[in-house]
Amino acid sequence: MFGSSLDSSQLIDSVYQTLYMVTVSLLLGALIGIPLGILLVITRKNGIWPNSIIYYLLNPIINIFRSLPFIILLIAIVPFTKLIVGTSIGTSAAIVPLTVYVAPYIARLVENSLLEVNSGVIEAAHAMGASPIQIIRYFLLPEALGSLILALTTSIIGLIGATAMAGAVGGGGIGDLALAYGYQRFDTIVIIITVIILVIMVQVIQSLGNVLSKLVRRS
Repeated sequence: MFGSSLDSSQLIDSVYQTLYMVTVSLLLGALIGIPLGILLVITRKNGIWPNSIIYYLLNPIINIFRSLPFIILLIAIVPFTKLIVGTSIGTSAAIVPLTVYVAPYIARLVENSLLEVNSGVIEAAHAMGASPIQIIRYFLLPEALGSLILALTTSIIGLIGATAMAGAVGGGGIGDLALAYGYQRFDTIVIIITVIILVIMVQVIQSLGNVLSKLVRRS
């Protein structure tokens, strides 16, 4: 391809692996991170369900995982990854650290999005006699939906960058391709191609996120 040792089928497979890792880890991370983000908001001192034990337990744990660079986290939880999928190498194995990485990231972004909701909305819900679950379902989440979409967009872009780093330990995807062909074989063309693909992915996802967010806020 373009005078490179790279075969087009290998490029297609790498793009598929990256999309697979991002999609699965995002879904799993969202299933964990969104509830955690909601808990951080509702259990704080002035939340709709104050609980200092839960809040002061979750907050530092999320901070600890958020503070770890992905490449360090990737190596640190190798035993846990082997326990879950039986190996620490490959695309499926990379999903475990990617999920652990993105879940607290999503939780913090969700927390920030929900905290932007006007307190008057919550007060109105209380005045109507809504329960905490009803406030979350019918008031808090709908009001923050546009911001939540942007938060998930940011999470996806962060995951794309993390999948590239996963290639350093044989995680597959674009990063693995860039390392195996571009770096180790000194193939500059491969590096350029992979960078272009990653830039296109990020631009498309960010544009879609912006459009969806605007549509939700106008409705």
